[in-house]
Amino acid sequence: MRSNHILFLAFLSASALLAQPKPIGTPWRGAGVPPCVGSDSGVLPCPTAQGVRAVRAGRLFDSKTGQMLTKQVIITTGDRITEVGPEGQVKIPAGAQVIDLRDATVLPGLIDAHTHMFNSRKPGGTTEDYMLIGVQNAQLDLRAGITSARDMTSHGNGYGDVAIRNAINEGRIDGPRYQVATRGIIWGEKPKDPVVPENPLAAAVVRSAEEARAAVRDQISHGADWIKLYPAGAYSFSPTGKDQYVVTYPLPVLQAAIDETHKLGKKAGCHNYGGEGQRNAIIAGCDTIEHGFGLDQEQLNMMAAKNLYYDPTLIRYTEPYMDDNDSKNTGGKYRMIPIFEKAVKLAAATKGIKIMSGSGVDGATFPHGTQALELEALVKQGGLTPARAIQGGTIINAEAMGWQDQVGSVEKGKFADLVAVSGDPLADIGELKRVGFVMKGGKVIRHDLHTARK
Repeated sequence: MRSNHILFLAFLSASALLAQPKPIGTPWRGAGVPPCVGSDSGVLPCPTAQGVRAVRAGRLFDSKTGQMLTKQVIITTGDRITEVGPEGQVKIPAGAQVIDLRDATVLPGLIDAHTHMFNSRKPGGTTEDYMLIGVQNAQLDLRAGITSARDMTSHGNGYGDVAIRNAINEGRIDGPRYQVATRGIIWGEKPKDPVVPENPLAAAVVRSAEEARAAVRDQISHGADWIKLYPAGAYSFSPTGKDQYVVTYPLPVLQAAIDETHKLGKKAGCHNYGGEGQRNAIIAGCDTIEHGFGLDQEQLNMMAAKNLYYDPTLIRYTEPYMDDNDSKNTGGKYRMIPIFEKAVKLAAATKGIKIMSGSGVDGATFPHGTQALELEALVKQGGLTPARAIQGGTIINAEAMGWQDQVGSVEKGKFADLVAVSGDPLADIGELKRVGFVMKGGKVIRHDLHTARK
């Protein structure tokens, strides 16, 4: 019975990935040509078929090997890649639209493993306000080359991320192909207030293992693809400068939440800064360890043994405001940034650690559409090679999300998600800040790439 339930949840996930409006099933007695029917039973124009395209790539990044190929041709039919290979071996079909990128570098569509499509909800803000902001953020990300993303909580906007994910999948709006974490689940140190109700749009508050399991079930029933947990909270420094971290859930509560998540066929991402709470997340088998300021060799070895993924969100926590806060709190004595950079470099040097690329864009200090800064930081501050950083933002993220058969590399049968830049990002990772061509599912989102060839 349990295996059938997991298969059903997997079917729902795959269905969400491929959902599209359906042609109207009865003789049309309304205006114009017969339309399609959306999820709300309302009519809308049927999606335009993408047809056959041939992309001629001067350079093509192979995310599986980390190598740069030259003179490649990619054939797309509808929303899928149907052929890819050297230009002398791949025949361009008659009538195909040819997109000439022979003076450019083509890569798989980028994947951001840690976004927040919604800005944090402020008092007085309406659902309508924040839905529009969420749509705008998603479209900025797509135009920057983010064709798939994992959204790690809706920042006080309830299940609005489910609605935007579904609208994108249905073709109502353009945006990345999302997996979403909805509200998130936090630990309640104090008893529930009998007078003031908890905010139903913000993170669920739990105070026992059973409440944690129930919160997981509730969020998955509302459409969550991931469960976001917070095992280790704020950091501070001891009088001698030792970094220290707040532990939130007791280990049995954290274990219950992760076990329930896995039982229902989903994955958990854990916000950790360090310390015992972070160690608990690793012991409990959280699928992705987020941030990890205080990761040490022992914890990294445990992660490698358990095949857990590491998502640093490096740029988000090495911005100047971090030094501002530390200077204020320690009188200028101690800084978190060098501790964090050391942890990422240690992870990069640890065998078996798969480093993801997640930006943490959130409408606060990191603007949507600038996620290539994270890839640049992983190279310049984190010690990764450009190839490994790009793999983190493509095939490694796809593996962590369970979408490695759909996205993350340019291969026959996968979604036709492609981006292109003028230069070579293996020579200068900063090239990815200048994406000029984006295709998602065979649809050209932008093509304003300036190359020498006419």
